[in-house]
Amino acid sequence: MMKKRLLGISVALAAVLAAGTAGYTAIEGWPPLDALYMTVITISSVGFMEVHPLSNTARIFTVFLIFCGSGILIYAVSVLTAFIVEGELTDVIRRRKMNRQLELLDGHYIVCGADLTGRYAIEELARTKREFVVIEKDAEKAKRLSEGGVLCIEGDATHNGILQKAGVARAKGLVTTLHSDAENLFVVITAKRLNPELRVVSKAVEEESEQKIRMVGADGVVMPDFIGGLRMVSEMVRPSVVNFLDTMLRAKDKTIRVEEIAIGPSSPYAGRPLSETRLHEIGDMSVVALKGKDDGTYTFNPPLTTVLAEGCVLIVMGNVARIRQAAARVAPATGY
Repeated sequence: MMKKRLLGISVALAAVLAAGTAGYTAIEGWPPLDALYMTVITISSVGFMEVHPLSNTARIFTVFLIFCGSGILIYAVSVLTAFIVEGELTDVIRRRKMNRQLELLDGHYIVCGADLTGRYAIEELARTKREFVVIEKDAEKAKRLSEGGVLCIEGDATHNGILQKAGVARAKGLVTTLHSDAENLFVVITAKRLNPELRVVSKAVEEESEQKIRMVGADGVVMPDFIGGLRMVSEMVRPSVVNFLDTMLRAKDKTIRVEEIAIGPSSPYAGRPLSETRLHEIGDMSVVALKGKDDGTYTFNPPLTTVLAEGCVLIVMGNVARIRQAAARVAPATGY
């Protein structure tokens, strides 16, 4: 809208300059440069003296030129003032900054939808210091997220262009929490087509939708109602465990989480015993389990003599800041 206004003002101003130059040239026979100069000082009202004495015809022409030119300039000033006062300039600057940030993202996460489920996903990614971008169709929600410092794209996550703008080809994972299972299924199909290596986790409302969403490529499907039912029973039969998990998730002074550290080919500890990593000596962190490379089985509380094979995964629990430090040393290329 603003671009159209500015374009219209530019065209109108150019037309007045052209008409004024042509008019003085035709009426007074002046050279084009003198005619252009006279036109500029006339419509800008700078008060300079006339380039050459004017005939009566030229004076009448000048009166109309002043009215037309001054009107356009006043309108231009009002548009630019509204552009600044109404915050549109701020929005333009914010969008340009966001586009630069999007171009720099690599190995990040994408959250599609900022409803209640999406909001909690956003908060968790922020608390655990992951780079992420949100795609939200609702303009008001997208604006609130952006004003809160969240990198957010206003648009439909089912569209190729929006996912590409979010850097889906460079992303590490995508979470889709849209309102309907059909929308989530379509996002999974689109995202997997654009980046087959992308890990995708989708929300599902209907139980029968879970298998369909997995069939089109989702690596994980979460059913909030199912999780809620399990949580309610856990609250009833094992309240101390639930209280511990709540404390872990909601602690304000530090962020405690269960995380994973994959032992890849770049790890200096591949083929060496767990004891050499010295993870057991790090405070606020402990190794909970080890996922095997081949069979995928879990060894809980693995002994320090356990050899870390390339491809296995350490399950650790503790302060996220400590885990990040450990991951950078033990598995530097995991992109934690």
